Amino acid sequence: MLFHPNGFDVALALSLGWFILVMWLIWRAFRQRGAIRQVTPREPSAASEAPRIAVIVPARDESANIGHCLRSLMRQRYPADRLSIIVVDDHSEDDTATIAARLAREDPRIAVLQAPPLLAGWQGKVNACCAGAAAVPADVDWLCFLDADMRADPRLIASAVHAAIGDKLDLLSLAPRHELMSFAERLMLPCGHYLLSFSQDLAKRQAPDSDDVTATGQFMLFRRGSYDAVGGHAAVCSAICEDLELARLVKQHGHRVLLEDGSRLLSTRMYTGWKTLWPGIAKNLTDMLGGPLPTVVTALAAVTIAWAAVVLPLVALFGSLDGSTAAVIAAIPAGLGALAAFALHFAGARHFRIPFWYGLLFPLAYTAGAILAFDSLRWRLIGRVRWKGRVYP
Repeated sequence: MLFHPNGFDVALALSLGWFILVMWLIWRAFRQRGAIRQVTPREPSAASEAPRIAVIVPARDESANIGHCLRSLMRQRYPADRLSIIVVDDHSEDDTATIAARLAREDPRIAVLQAPPLLAGWQGKVNACCAGAAAVPADVDWLCFLDADMRADPRLIASAVHAAIGDKLDLLSLAPRHELMSFAERLMLPCGHYLLSFSQDLAKRQAPDSDDVTATGQFMLFRRGSYDAVGGHAAVCSAICEDLELARLVKQHGHRVLLEDGSRLLSTRMYTGWKTLWPGIAKNLTDMLGGPLPTVVTALAAVTIAWAAVVLPLVALFGSLDGSTAAVIAAIPAGLGALAAFALHFAGARHFRIPFWYGLLFPLAYTAGAILAFDSLRWRLIGRVRWKGRVYP
């Protein structure tokens, strides 16, 4: 048995190792917070000083979101004659184009385009983004690509432009605040964010001299000249993770790229339950985790570490009931590590504004995440990714 006198050293080493690992992961997760600076909301500059900007919204089957997104853009406090909004309907099979056209009649800054036919090997969102960028007049200084499920604070554009110019950026990507409503969202997304914090070194990715990069396609603000210089979205036409690939390309060309916290200015509800969450994450999770091997290693490690928070203290507890001194001693680091792990996930529940008891379910969340990761890997191995009614090689 593990807590037999001869196994004392093993039990204590296991518990201590577990405690040290948990504390290191928590330290790493909190350290990441300093790598992503929060954008401060700002009022717009004088109209004569404001650069011209075009906001491009690619949309496919977004009838539930496009109206909210466009109305939030219509309320922007940015000088009206310096802001244009281009909606590119990506061959939607719902009322996306109709809703966008109705709002375009209310606001002359909005134009609605139909994406051209999808070429072989191209990804749909990339195709729509290219069409939107091609329609922007030559005198526009900045291109902003915004997902249709985003909700913008009235100060978003002014604040983002100010941040990008102030930091001399060629690409500013903003991470939004997530609104989680269904059980699936509340279970999976907080742990997904923790997993990325555990597995990625954001400080290194954000460093100007690093070859790696981090970004989100939900909000990407490009300096027009830098975007054109790398070939725009056409340069990553076949990429499933087009946001990361384009950000990496911009950085590799010597331009400055930064991901910042836009939670005070931008919010989203990406998914509505398992039906949308599962394929939405599976389509690019393998890329996000760095490829097939890192995906397998990360998934197995996450499940093992998560369930250790439950199993190790219980094993030590039952061992101590038999009067084992080794079990009592080993239970101390095992219990402290488990308390720290649960506390971290309680803090995550509070951050995402969901009931605290979701913090108790994190072992289930990482287990479901591991299954999802293997499903993502399966999609990659068979060479097919399905998303919004399309199949991509």
